[in-house]
Amino acid sequence: MSETNSNKTSVLIIGAGPAGLSAAITLKNQQPQTEICVIDKALDAGNHNLSGAALEADCLDILLNPVDKDWKNSEQAKNVLAYKIDKDNLLFVLGRTFAFNFSFTMKIFEALKMNMAQMSHLGDYIVSTSKLTKWLCLTANNLGVEVIHGFAAEDIIYDEKKNTATGVKLVDQGLNKEGRKLPNYVAGEIINADCIILAEGCDGLVTEKFIQKAGLTRQANQLYSVGVKEIIRVSDEQFKEFTPGRAVHALGYPLWTPVLGPAMFGGGVMYPVSQNHIAIGMIVGLDWKYCDFNPQDALTNFKNHRFVKKFIEGGTIVEAGAKMIPEGGYFSLPRYPQTSAIGKANVLILGDSAGFVNMLKIKGLHNAIKSGIAAGRAIAECQNNLNAAASKYTEMLNMLGVMEELKQAAKFRPAVAKLGPLFGIPLFTMLGNKLPRFKVEEDYKVMTGKKYKYKPSKDYDKDTFTAMAATEHREEQPSHLTIINRNICAQKCKPNYNSPCITFCPAGVYETVNEQVKPANPSNCLHCKTCQRKCPFDNIRWTAPEGGGGPRYKNM
Repeated sequence: MSETNSNKTSVLIIGAGPAGLSAAITLKNQQPQTEICVIDKALDAGNHNLSGAALEADCLDILLNPVDKDWKNSEQAKNVLAYKIDKDNLLFVLGRTFAFNFSFTMKIFEALKMNMAQMSHLGDYIVSTSKLTKWLCLTANNLGVEVIHGFAAEDIIYDEKKNTATGVKLVDQGLNKEGRKLPNYVAGEIINADCIILAEGCDGLVTEKFIQKAGLTRQANQLYSVGVKEIIRVSDEQFKEFTPGRAVHALGYPLWTPVLGPAMFGGGVMYPVSQNHIAIGMIVGLDWKYCDFNPQDALTNFKNHRFVKKFIEGGTIVEAGAKMIPEGGYFSLPRYPQTSAIGKANVLILGDSAGFVNMLKIKGLHNAIKSGIAAGRAIAECQNNLNAAASKYTEMLNMLGVMEELKQAAKFRPAVAKLGPLFGIPLFTMLGNKLPRFKVEEDYKVMTGKKYKYKPSKDYDKDTFTAMAATEHREEQPSHLTIINRNICAQKCKPNYNSPCITFCPAGVYETVNEQVKPANPSNCLHCKTCQRKCPFDNIRWTAPEGGGGPRYKNM
């Protein structure tokens, strides 16, 4: 930030993930004199970055070639890009023992030029998003970008008369549980900036406030999924049998059994993350209707499937985490109606904050990085008129192919949400975007009293899961999770659905205390925000805790 004004910078980036850091790297490389500050609520680089495995590495060529043509020979690149997918298993799982590999259909889809061919992952790299983020952070630092960790933003300062944003307010620090000031109280500062980039990740707090203040709209409701993941240390023999270049993506059991149910969108994933370490995860669309469903139960069932178990049996869980994913796609992007820009004037929305995940590919990391590149280029071109940055950014997204890719998959996820996997997936396979654009409800509205039929006999150990995420918060600060109306919990939610937040929260934050449901363990929170989007009465709100809190991922 400026030496004469510590609260002022030219470009302020909220979120030091792949999208935000790519924007900083691109802009600083093109305009070395531009003052750029990146703030992130995590304690250290990569601590809050958990994502899928597959990365289309062409985005790194576009990002890093202008910075260092020899970047592929660096130790960081060799570490992050250590595993390239040469064995792509797409499985349909039936029951606890049978799994059918339908990877061969990708060649058929490709020959017929069908959109479903995007599901192939051959040639992609298996990456730890946490490690990738550390590398990009180092690259940004070396260019002279100021990256500050441990600072959480809670709001955007928006000038309605000028229709521009002027800065961001940080979270107050040093309050007790009742919100009273302690001796070490520090009011959240306001950081002023000429241009603001929102790259907070999925369901960003400041992003959603900006969307409301600036009058941005989505053509369709954003849909979400939650991913839960474990990294398991296995034996030499198991790792060798799995093979370092294998990626597994599985549909079917335990989320979807055709005709008989259940009927949830999502599936299991497996891939290597380092020598003798295999990641295993479960991604589930938040539009599930089963009131007693817990994604970690589905993960348990997947781990016990015959195909999976042989690779991980006897292994040790060394890390775990959870993350929400934006799945709505093209029609769920937040746009300013008058310009169709993804942002407005001097504010740009990047990566998962915007929703650039392609659910046909089950990938969004490449688009997040490309959105950062687009933002950096746009601001560099608009130095003399930053109010044109959002429109120029959207134009750059088109030039980089991000928007065209999302268009190709635009009707996939809404079709599955409306028709279910049994009809939605095959109809999109046959008709693609010739399908009508189905109107779908928000995830929280679809809950029913139905029960999940594959509930394990033993409750999932959420305490161990949380410990493996190494999550921490200052215990005495106010809870950053709020139940808006406790009467709704007692009179509607518990009688009809038996308080599902207690079951589905990956970290066990919610408990019944003195016959009331409360966020009793906010210090366990993994910042996935699933509770905010899945509470069946839209009765929970997530706000930012003090900076430095939350999970501390290293290999996720």
